[in-house]
Formats: sequence, C-alpha cells, structure tokens
Amino acid sequence: MIFAIIQAKRNRYSNLNRYLVLALLFVLYNLTGGFLPFDNFPGPFILQYIITYGIAMTMGIYLFHYVYKEYDIDFLNTHLTISNISIYGTLCFFGLYLLPYYFTNSIDIARLCFTIPVSIISFYFLWAFNKRISNPVNPNEFVLRRNKLSLLSIACMVLLPIMTVIGDYQWLTFTVVNISFFAITAIEIDRYLYLLEHKKKMSEVFNYYKSDKEKPLAPKFLKNGLTRREIEIAMSILDSRSYKEIGEEFFIAESTVSKHASNIFRKTGAKNRIDFLNRFHSKVP
Repeated sequence: MIFAIIQAKRNRYSNLNRYLVLALLFVLYNLTGGFLPFDNFPGPFILQYIITYGIAMTMGIYLFHYVYKEYDIDFLNTHLTISNISIYGTLCFFGLYLLPYYFTNSIDIARLCFTIPVSIISFYFLWAFNKRISNPVNPNEFVLRRNKLSLLSIACMVLLPIMTVIGDYQWLTFTVVNISFFAITAIEIDRYLYLLEHKKKMSEVFNYYKSDKEKPLAPKFLKNGLTRREIEIAMSILDSRSYKEIGEEFFIAESTVSKHASNIFRKTGAKNRIDFLNRFHSKVP
C-alpha cells in the first residue's frame, strides 16, 4: 500500500489511485465491523448497522467498479452496470432491511430479508463475470493469473451477505472478505513484476520520453506517461498482434483497443500504428 501511494503521487492519473480508494474502504470496513455495534454508541441502535452496512455495500460495489475498470468493462449485460448495481443495493437496503426492521424491530428478520435478494444479485454478477472472462484466446500467463485472482476476489466478496446472516462469526467473515482485497493486491504486484520482466521491450518507448522532453509534443502527456493498460497494449502492439487479437487477450472490444492505441500513438508522438512500429519495434531487444 505504501508503494502504491508513492507511485500514485508520481503519476496523478495512475490507476493505482483506485487501488488506494479500495484499500481505504477495506480499512474502514475492518474498523467499523470490529468496533460496532456497542451499547454506548450515541444515537439509535439501528444507526450503527446503517454505518456498517453502508460501508460494506460501498466497498463491495467499488470492488465491482475496480474490476470493471481492470477489464475495460462498461457493463456485463444490460442490467449489470455499476450504476444499476448501486441502485439495486440501495433499494434493497432501504426497502428490505430498514423497512422490515421498522415493522418488526428485529435485526435478524431485517438481515434475512436483505440478504436473499442481495445474494442473488451478487451470485448473478459472479456468474456473468466468469462467463465474460472464460476461455480467453491466446492468453499470456499474466492474463490467466489475473483472471483467477479476479474471480477469487469477487467470489469472496459475494459470500459476505451470506456469512453475515449465518451468524456472528467475525473471524471467518473478516478472513474471507480480506482475502478479496489480498487477491486484488496480488494482481497489482503481479502486474508490476510483469512490467519489470518486459522492461527491455518498453525501454525504447520510455527513452523516447526522456530524449524528447524539449519538444513541444503534448507536454501534459509526456508528464503523465502511459497508463498501465496502455503499457500492456503497447507491448502487445510491439509483438505485432492485431487489434482483434489484443481485444480477445484482454477481453475488451476491438474499438476499445483502437482508442487505447490512439492515445499511445499521441503520447509517443507516432502518427499511426505503422509509424509507432517503425519507431520502436526495430529497437526492441
């Protein structure tokens, strides 16, 4: 996490900022879940559950958002957009948790009414995501590892509502939920090691930045550099992969690859794909 903070400060547009937000939400979840509820808390008793459930739901939805950004997913299907998932969760909380508690004054009944629909939505999300990333075409080892870790992370998060309703086994609940964050952390570490492994391939691109700083070529892009996804796609372009092959490798549309490629060319001063390859491909070790 400390490494992520340092890297994020170096590049304010880095995707590591999302990781830091996710880490903060997990910290808040562990703190609120560990200390609440307690008897001397000011205000009504239900307020403590509103706080803990609110943070847990925000953490879960943001994890889904994180995965969407990781795979450049806009939606898994018509209904599973991040905004829709947020709306479903909010409606379930107010309509199937707070209302049952208001009429019954029972946390157990409210928890059960809330858990069933939320679990159905969560498992449906897990199924749709697994279907989306299954059977990759020509995947590399990094992609395969990332897919497994992403599925592990989502599966652990999906289990949260069920473990909450089963009983007050905090040691088990916190262990499983935190595995979700550790899986994301493993993805980030693996990505960093993967980029180090292919450092030579990208060295000419980065050297171009250093040698061309004096030229008035999109200074703000030169300052911030390529994003992590752009680096991955740039390496694939240098491997002479087609946009279709790159899209299949990273589970994104061919048009999305083309958009990333346009950003890469603009940031490196290349006119097009051919110019980019002529400039850097011959210099790759």
